[in-house]
Amino acid sequence: MTATDVEHAESHEDGHAHPSDWDYARIALILGVLTAIEVFTYFESVHNLGTNALRVILVVLMVLKFVYVGAWFMHLKFDKPILRNLFVMGLSLSLLVYLGMLTAFRVWPT
Repeated sequence: MTATDVEHAESHEDGHAHPSDWDYARIALILGVLTAIEVFTYFESVHNLGTNALRVILVVLMVLKFVYVGAWFMHLKFDKPILRNLFVMGLSLSLLVYLGMLTAFRVWPT
């Protein structure tokens, strides 16, 4: 065990387990798949989805990626629940503002 390992173990004595390298690799794979789905939405001649369906899919993918990054790479998954709740409230508020602005600029077809 190196000095860095000892320091790392001491910094996490508050009871939560630190994710393994495999956990981070797994999250990276999930984020890669979500990104591939996003890229696939640009090929409208292949999937033939409507504009509204594409917007909904992209918003859902955006939220999923944001949650994964926040939970794993910002360590919100391992922090106190109040921090996670504050994060979710901020995400919800930003999503409402974003959708409100899309509506204000009449992005949605009538």
